[in-house]
Amino acid sequence: MITLSNGVQMPLLGYGVYQVAPEECERCVSDAISVGYRMIDTAQAYGNEEGVGAAVRKSGLSRSDFFIVTKIWITNAGYERATASIEESLRKLQTDYIDLLLIHQPFNDYYGSYRALEEAYRVGKVRAIGVSNFYPDRLVDLAEFCEIRPMVNQVETHVFNQQVKAQEIMKRYGTQIMSWGPFAEGRNGFFTNPVLQSVGQAHGKSTAQVALRFLMQRGVVVIPKSVRKERMRENFDVFDFELSDQEMTAIAALDRGESLFFSHYDPDVVTWLANLGK
Repeated sequence: MITLSNGVQMPLLGYGVYQVAPEECERCVSDAISVGYRMIDTAQAYGNEEGVGAAVRKSGLSRSDFFIVTKIWITNAGYERATASIEESLRKLQTDYIDLLLIHQPFNDYYGSYRALEEAYRVGKVRAIGVSNFYPDRLVDLAEFCEIRPMVNQVETHVFNQQVKAQEIMKRYGTQIMSWGPFAEGRNGFFTNPVLQSVGQAHGKSTAQVALRFLMQRGVVVIPKSVRKERMRENFDVFDFELSDQEMTAIAALDRGESLFFSHYDPDVVTWLANLGK
């Protein structure tokens, strides 16, 4: 567990459901829960909040055992729409509160959205609030002018894009870094990378396990996704070994310092994101 700036404890490792089909989500989350995952990361844009809620409700475990994360999409931006969408997410998730609520993208009226998050936080509908995909300039702008600073920023973070400088800036504002895409979706030869393979062989671990351990030792929250239970188990089995300083340095050298996916500074990317869900 890690402790957020408001004292809320958050698991360092969770299960992500990005690109998990709605019809498969309940089964996948139930499998993840049986493996041991208690943090589940979803979003309005994923279309599978209902599957997450159903799996949690049917687990037989107390709601307090879970840490549920969801995100407000661009088309729900602005105070009024964001406020309504929070109620909709609560309904779909079948819960009275959300553990962590994020603004999914830094577009449209995210200042209005953030006021809705602050209000939901104050009345107890949300235990922690934050943002996602906010580059340092956007994070600083929001943090300097909001009333409650973002507690989490979920950004693309993996061995090829380690977000070292961004993480430093987040720490300045008491914001916890959270990774999406910890396996870089297999890009850049991730699963056959010789450095990750060599370190993995030394510990009897896979490249995926080494990559997760590297991020976790840097204090990065990770949410690996898989629809296969055996992979869920593998991704969860990262607490019985530790990377040495030398191994951490070798993996740190893999950092390219740039996205393997897209740039929010690219007008075409912004146009594409802005039109998703319209």
